[in-house]
Parts: sequence; C-alpha cells; structure tokens
Amino acid sequence: MQQTYDLTEGKVSKLILKFFFPIFLTNMLQQLYNVADTVIVGKGLGDNALGAVGNMSSLTYFVIGFSNGLTGGFSIIFAQYYGAKKYDALRRSIATAIKLCFMITVGLTAGSIIALRPVLNLLQTSSLIIDDSLTYGYVIFGGLIVTIGYNLCGAILRSLGDSKTPFIAILISTIINIILNLIFIFVFDMGVFGVAIATIIAQFISMLMCLKKLRRIDIIKLKKSDFTSDFHMGLNLIKNGVPMALMNSITSIGIMVIQYFVNGLGVAYTSAYSACGKYINLFIEPGCSTGIAMSAFTSQNYGAGKYKRIREGLRVSLIIVTIAYLILGTAMVLIPRTLAGWMLSGAKPISLVAEFMPICGYTLIFINFLFVYRSGCQAMGHPFVPMISGILEMVIRVAVILLFVSKIGFVATAWSNTVAWLGALILNFIAFEVNLRKKERSIKYM
Repeated sequence: MQQTYDLTEGKVSKLILKFFFPIFLTNMLQQLYNVADTVIVGKGLGDNALGAVGNMSSLTYFVIGFSNGLTGGFSIIFAQYYGAKKYDALRRSIATAIKLCFMITVGLTAGSIIALRPVLNLLQTSSLIIDDSLTYGYVIFGGLIVTIGYNLCGAILRSLGDSKTPFIAILISTIINIILNLIFIFVFDMGVFGVAIATIIAQFISMLMCLKKLRRIDIIKLKKSDFTSDFHMGLNLIKNGVPMALMNSITSIGIMVIQYFVNGLGVAYTSAYSACGKYINLFIEPGCSTGIAMSAFTSQNYGAGKYKRIREGLRVSLIIVTIAYLILGTAMVLIPRTLAGWMLSGAKPISLVAEFMPICGYTLIFINFLFVYRSGCQAMGHPFVPMISGILEMVIRVAVILLFVSKIGFVATAWSNTVAWLGALILNFIAFEVNLRKKERSIKYM
C-alpha cells in the first residue's frame, strides 16, 4: 500500500485532481456538518441558540484559524523537504513542529479562555445569547489541544501527498458528530454545551485516525535525536508558519468588526449573519480545497526545482475553481431564500439572508482565485505577502462597514466581503507572478 505520494512526477492534471477530490470531500464534509449542525441547533434549540453559536464563529476562527495557518505554514516546509528527498531534515522539521505546537497550544488555550467574556462584551453580544456563547466558547477553546493535534497530523499527511486519510477520518468523525449532536440536544437536552462537546469528541477521533496512519510511514518514524533542539529549523518553521497564522487571525479581526456592527442591529441580524457565514464557508470550499492542493503540489515541485510544473498546476487549479464558481455562484444568486429557509425560521432573518447571498454569489470567483494564488505564494516560500493581504482584507472590510452600513444596512456586510476578496486577490496575483517568473527565467538562462 502506497504511504506517500510524489507530486513532482506524472501528469499534472491527474495528480492535482487525485489530490484535490479527497481534500474537497473532507472540507465539504466539515462544512456540511457545520450546516447540519446549524439546522439541528436552529430547529432544535431556536434562533437565539443559533445566534449564540454563530456569534462565536469569528472568535473561534481567530484562534483556530491561527492554528490552521500555523500548521499550514509548517506543512510547506515538510513538503519542500519531501520533494527534495531530504528525509532527515523532514523528520527534524516534524519533531520541531510538534514541540512548537504544544507550546503554542498552551498559550492559546489559556489566553482564549481568559479573554472570552471581555471580548464578547466588546462585541456587543446580546444578553439573550451571551451565556450560551460563553458555554460554547469555553468548551471549544478548552479542547484546542485536540483541534491543533488534528490540524498538525492532517498537515503532515497532505504534505506527503496523502489527502485520502484525512478524508476518511473526517467522514467517520462527521457521522459520529451528527449522531452525538442529535443525542445531546434531543435526548439529554444538553443545549449548546452538547454541541460543543460533540465537536471536540469528533475531532479527537479524527486525530487518532490520522496518527495511526502516520505511525506506518517509515520515512517519518521519529527518533529521540530528531527532537534535539534545532534553532535554525525552528526559525524556518516559525518564519513560514507565523505569517500564515497571523494572516488568518488578522482576517478574522475584520470579520469580528462586522460582527460588532451586526450584533448592534439586533438578534435577528446576528442569526442571519450566522447563516450567511455558514453558507459562505460551504460555497468557498472548492476554492479552499484547490488552494490546499495547489500548496502541496507547488511546495513539492518548488523543493525539487520544477518550476514549469508549478505553472501547469496553476492552470489546472484555476479551471477547477472557475467550474465551482459557475455552479455554486448560480445557486447563491437564484435560490437565496430557499437556502435561508433551511437554517432559519423567522421571516426577518430569512429576508436578510436573501439580500446578502446574491451579492457574494456574483463575486465568488474573487475568493476562489485568491485561494489559488495565495497558496502558490505561500508554497514558494513567500508567506509575508499573504500576511499583508490579510491586513488589506481587514482594512477593506472595516472601511466598507464604517462607510456604508449606515447607508445601505445589512447588505454592507456582503459588499465588505467582495471588495476585500478582490483587493487581496490583486496583491497575491502580482506577487505570485513576479516570484514564479523570476524562477522560470533562472532556469531559462542556466
């Protein structure tokens, strides 16, 4: 049974599609679970409980997005060493990443739990939902060690070309998660506490399944010597991981600013924005998944010095996300009220979602392309441009909200997304082309 997958040899389109589909199915399962979770919470506990869970989305993204970016940055180093066949360095990088993740997890867990209530108050969280928001947040942040553990395991596997194992792990854990949600809510009446506990249990199962696969891969079987302190290796990982982590967290600050203004409008707006966020996260998954595939493909080929293959990988990736845009963007434009009705009960929240969705549907192509170009920049060892683009996204979101929310109301939240996506796309497109063409010229004149 093949344990790792070399993306530096073979037909590019076949390799990317073979890598893409398990990632896409994995992410879709996660997002479909989130949608199912929203339906279960909204229909089982009511719109206020849905608002409480949705109100936490920007905060959880701030913390968990940081860890996702961190492990994603680490995976680029893993993939480059794997592509270059430097297996000793690969093992040392993984061992160093494990130590770094443990230390960062301790700090994130303590900081997020301590800061949760003050931040919720700062975001103008309604008294109707703040207790449930706190309950949900304490459990999710208390279980960060499981979340980050799974993220690191999944990142290692994908850097080695294995996107199937994370898919299988998520498939099984998603089924368990939904079953636990139904039991905890409708049988044991555990409320949002049960929703949060179910999430942590499911992630723990995913982590264990990925760990089982990692232990079977000979080239990354770690020895005690691999854990010896290596300052330069740690610095290299931090230089790639921290900018990507900050990019995610900085982006989430812009989302939290939007959440602040939405919360100030009332609980109906909070519930509507929660549903919109769930659907946006669902419909950008093809772009996100393609970005992950682009990252692994580019990292391995960059490590191997095969820059022409990176250009071929870009072309295939852009075709994938364009097809996804035509399908999902159309659904957002044509049936927004139907989509809203699957999650919400109140007439007001449904009406708000129906205003929001078509705007993002028309412009979904911006974020799809952004995922591809940003992942390419990161994979070529240039994580600072994506980080700067994260700052740009935050600034644009805040500016649009400040300038237009009083004039056009709730739909300003949709426009803040689309304009931010376009601004970040332009920056990452320029950086990707400059860096790749530089490498292509270096090969041409050798």
